[in-house]
Amino acid sequence: MDTVEKVLETIKQAGQPVSAGQIVELSGLDRKEIDKAMKKLKTTGAITSPKNCYWEPAK
Repeated sequence: MDTVEKVLETIKQAGQPVSAGQIVELSGLDRKEIDKAMKKLKTTGAITSPKNCYWEPAK
């Protein structure tokens, strides 16, 4: 599983909108890698932001 898939899976498993810091805690991945993965996920529309700095899977 690559970093992008791991980040998306972590967001899905959280069951609620999460911040990048929470993703670091839940996944154990490096913050820089998470930021790169989240940029890709935002570009493809796989995640959305219901409120500032929090992310959830796109519906």
